[in-house]
Amino acid sequence: MSFPAATSSSSLDWKFSQVFGERSPGEDVENIDVISAIEFDKSGDYLAVGDRGGRVVIFEDKACKFVTSKQHSQNDSEGSDASVMHHPEYRYKMEFQSHEPEFDYLRSLEIEEKINKMKWCTALNGSLFILSTNDKTIKLWKVKEQKVKKVKEMDLSPYVSSENSLLSESSFVSSKSSASNGHRLEWIDDMGTSISPSNTGFVNGHSIGDAAIARCRKMYSHAHDYNINSISNNSDGETFISADDLRINLWNLEVSDQCFNIIDMKPSNMDDLTEVITSAEFHPLHCNLLAYSSSRGFIRLVDMRQSALCDGSAIMLQDAESRGQKTFFTEIVASISSIKFSANGKHILSRDYMNLKLWDMRMATSPVVTYKIHEHLRPKLCDLYNNDTIFDKFDCCISGDGSHFATGSYSYIHLRFSLI
Repeated sequence: MSFPAATSSSSLDWKFSQVFGERSPGEDVENIDVISAIEFDKSGDYLAVGDRGGRVVIFEDKACKFVTSKQHSQNDSEGSDASVMHHPEYRYKMEFQSHEPEFDYLRSLEIEEKINKMKWCTALNGSLFILSTNDKTIKLWKVKEQKVKKVKEMDLSPYVSSENSLLSESSFVSSKSSASNGHRLEWIDDMGTSISPSNTGFVNGHSIGDAAIARCRKMYSHAHDYNINSISNNSDGETFISADDLRINLWNLEVSDQCFNIIDMKPSNMDDLTEVITSAEFHPLHCNLLAYSSSRGFIRLVDMRQSALCDGSAIMLQDAESRGQKTFFTEIVASISSIKFSANGKHILSRDYMNLKLWDMRMATSPVVTYKIHEHLRPKLCDLYNNDTIFDKFDCCISGDGSHFATGSYSYIHLRFSLI
C-alpha cells in the first residue's frame, strides 16, 4: 500500500501500523476470506471487519480499556493522562458468524453470506451493538463481556458416587450451553471432555475469566426485492434506514417485523427505469434529514417531515458541468458509488468512478471542489468497459475533524486535504 503526496503545504506523518493474520509465501487467499466491509465505531476504539464468508471480526484498541479506567479513576479531571493522543494498536477481540448462505426457493435465487455493510449503534450498559447485512437480511448483534467459568479437574470425593457427579455435571452443561450464534463456549467443550466415561475425576468451577459473547438480538428480513447496498443509523439512536436499488426503508431498532417504505423509485413499467439508488445516509445531527445518491450522478436531500413518501420532495444536488456534451460513457462514470456527510452536517462527500467531490448543501448547482482521481484512465474507458472494470465501485470517507478525505483506487489510497 502506498500513499501519493498530498497537495498541501502541510504533510501527514504516515507510519506503518500493523497487519492482521498470517499467510505463508505463495499461499492463495480463499474467496471467503476476502474483506468485503470495514467500519470503525464512533470513538475509534473498535474496528469491525466483515468478509465474504459472512463472518464479522472485531478488533479493540489496546489502550481503550486503559484509557477508560484512567478516566474513571481520575473522575474525569482536566489534564488527565487519558486524553493524551496515542498511536492506535488493535488486538483481536472476537469473531462470530453473522450470515450463512441461503436459498430463495420462490425466486430460485442463491443468497450469498457476504457482508455488504456494517454500522455501529449506540453502546448501552457496557455492551456494543452492531448492524450487519448481506444482500437481503439485516441483523442486530449485541457484543458483551461476560464472566466465563473455567473448569478444573478434581478428584472424586469418597462421599459422592461417580454416576451422580456425571449426571449433575451433564445437567449443568445442558442448561448453560445455548448460544444464539451457534458457537459453543470454550469451557463447555473442556467440561464435555472431562466428564467422559474414560475420566476418573469430575469437574468443578475453579476460576472466573472474561470473554466477549455475540448474540443476535434482531433480524430484519423480507423487506427488499433487490440487493441491499446501504444501511445508516439515525442520530435519534432508535431508527435506521436500509436501501436497495429502488427503495429505501425506515426501521425501528426494536421492531423487526415492520418497516416503512419512505422512498420508492420503482416505475409502474420497468422499461421506464432511468436510474437506481446507489447509496443512502442519514444526516449526522438532524434525525429528519437524509441523503441518497443515484446512478445518474445526482444527490437528493430529503426532509422526512414534509411527506411520508419522500421521493417527490427532495432537493437535488447536480454538477452543472455534467450537463454538457454526452458520450457513451458519461452516465456510466457519473454513477455515484458512495456518499458521506461531514461531522458538522454541512457538507457531503461523494465518489464516482472518475472523481471525488465535496458538496455544500446550500449550493445545489455544483460541488465546492472536485478532485480528479482516475483522469489518467479517461483515454482507456473503452477497454475498461470491455472488461467490466468501469463498473467498479469505490468508497470514500471524511476524518472526524473534517480536514481530510480518503478514497480508494487500483494501486493506492488517495488522500486529500479539504478546503473547508
